[in-house]
Amino acid sequence: MRLPFTALHVVQPGDGGVARVVTDVVGAHVAQGMRVAVACPPDTPLAAAVRARGAEVHVWRAGRDPGPAVPAESRRVAELVDLVRPDLVHAHSAKAGLATRIAVRGRVPTVYQPHAWSFEAVDGVTAALARRWERWAARWTDRVICVSEAERRRGERAGVRAPWTVVHNGVDVSRFGPFTAGADRAAARAVLLPGVPAAAPVVVCVGRLCRQKGQDVLLRAWDEVAARVPGARLVLVGDGPSADALRAAAPPSVVLTGVVADALPWYRAADLAVLPSRWEGMALAPLEAMASGRPVVLTDVDGARESLPPGHAAHCLVRPGDPAALAAALVRLLQRPILRQALGRQAHQHVLTRFDVRRAGAAIADVYREVTAAPRHRELREPIAQ
Repeated sequence: MRLPFTALHVVQPGDGGVARVVTDVVGAHVAQGMRVAVACPPDTPLAAAVRARGAEVHVWRAGRDPGPAVPAESRRVAELVDLVRPDLVHAHSAKAGLATRIAVRGRVPTVYQPHAWSFEAVDGVTAALARRWERWAARWTDRVICVSEAERRRGERAGVRAPWTVVHNGVDVSRFGPFTAGADRAAARAVLLPGVPAAAPVVVCVGRLCRQKGQDVLLRAWDEVAARVPGARLVLVGDGPSADALRAAAPPSVVLTGVVADALPWYRAADLAVLPSRWEGMALAPLEAMASGRPVVLTDVDGARESLPPGHAAHCLVRPGDPAALAAALVRLLQRPILRQALGRQAHQHVLTRFDVRRAGAAIADVYREVTAAPRHRELREPIAQ
């Protein structure tokens, strides 16, 4: 791939995990000498973060869901393509993938990264329409990047026919020091949870407060955990459309932090992390928790098994939407500190050796090289029928 090479990322608003992935990959590519532009809503943490990493930031105002604003959102993407003149466009998540592929229609090499398929978030007719769109838009997609083999298989079963590459999510391992079991935990708790006894078991769940992430299921499980593990605390880190409902349902042993600039101190304050998602591609928060030396309890959705270290599934993986199974897994680990510490040490090493964002950035750069070097096919350039 020749340099300077220009990549334009179009990023769906409002997803913190995707924003962190994009920020780290952008930073890795800028460090390689790539010119990187990011189209995203202004005055957001993502815009500030990628600008700090050396990327150009261009205003793209968009909602999360399809609707009457899509034509205007797509026209803005087309304007940005004309302005930036990228060698390649990389669309992240369903809404950006919709607007970008309508705007570009194969005129510029296009990479699409769903970060969990849109048709998993909906049911019935809406899900059928989402699957139909993903199958249709594949003709304007030079490569689909999936963050797990499970996500790729789900796309194939839905009938999406496109060239695939699997690139697991990664974390910036330079942010995470050597494994420690106690000192960093005590220091973080003194700042974040004043008044909570130092010995109180603490579980954290980091993620957007929404149906996808399953915090409602976690609250239903928490009554059993609190009854069997006296003094246990649950911290929900993040914000989102379910925040008010979760706050109203939360007992006194549950803390909701709202938006935080950096979740790392909360992982350090925890004994255990949990993410009870209903669907994912491969969630980033569990990788961050494990890099912090904390074991994580996950639901068995796409990417979960691939993210866990060998042997951890028996302790850390439960069925989605099952509060009783979730409670049982949390109680077992909270009551077994020696096992928990061993799992945390293994998790830390696993992420540092297998999920370094530099590896993910290099793999995505390889995709860019392959896509831009390949001959352009006529079916990638056909217009939308009027």
